[in-house]
Amino acid sequence: MTDGPIPRIPLGDWVEQGVDWVTDTFRPFFDLVKDVLSGAYDGLSEVLLAPPFWVVALLLVLVALLAKGGKLALVSLAGFVVVAGVDQWENAMKTLALVLLASVIALLVAIPVGIWAARNDTVSAVVRPVLDFMQTMPAFVYLIPTVVIFLTGVVPGIVATVIFALAPGVRFTELGIRQVDAEVVEAGQAFGATPGRILRQVQLPLALPTIMAGVNQVIMLALSMVVISGMVGAEGLGRDVVSALSSVDVGSGFEAGIAVVILAIYLDRVTAGLSARAPVAKALATSRA
Repeated sequence: MTDGPIPRIPLGDWVEQGVDWVTDTFRPFFDLVKDVLSGAYDGLSEVLLAPPFWVVALLLVLVALLAKGGKLALVSLAGFVVVAGVDQWENAMKTLALVLLASVIALLVAIPVGIWAARNDTVSAVVRPVLDFMQTMPAFVYLIPTVVIFLTGVVPGIVATVIFALAPGVRFTELGIRQVDAEVVEAGQAFGATPGRILRQVQLPLALPTIMAGVNQVIMLALSMVVISGMVGAEGLGRDVVSALSSVDVGSGFEAGIAVVILAIYLDRVTAGLSARAPVAKALATSRA
């Protein structure tokens, strides 16, 4: 009881008890998830860190060249030189590994759920408030249950990042498919195409620009959450930012921060460049229909 107008609702206690029950009941499953995610992260970070700096940098610059053109490639090269020059290359690659892994997992969940929600109004009605809840919940809150379940380290950072970045992928996928012209879908049905074929050859290609915009948002949110995950021991630039904050080290904080900015600009421009190529697929889909 409290002195307030109504008795206190022990919502926090209920949530804590629920998390404890889930942790104890599904401990073997969580241990398996931890091993898989740790192994995937270690492998991906090793791929990015094993070659010399210039090899990985040139490969990333080549991706930028193919996605957007020479201007982005030159800017990316200059940015990577700055990152290496302030001794943040290793941390940047660890952060990139975290972002890529978390984004891939989030998209593997988000895109199928978005497709399901676009094709079923009941699923959409159930999913929408869940997504609203996920997007309005403060990012730091996601770290609490993941730390309870997976302890500190890279795994709670990955899991929290996946949950935090999931919502835009679902929303944009559903929006893109729902915006496909109904007449185009009806034309495919008139030619005897199955629902699966219509989805693959008409709806998804036509929705690709919108889906790619969702991919961009997922990656950007993943990068922001990966930095916050440094508070729970996740490797990469986030750890340096947290360390600089705790010791009030302006210089180290700025170096880690500028590396985050360069990585964010690179990922944003590359995904935007890939999204700009989506109308080609759109034209092909329209000609098929």
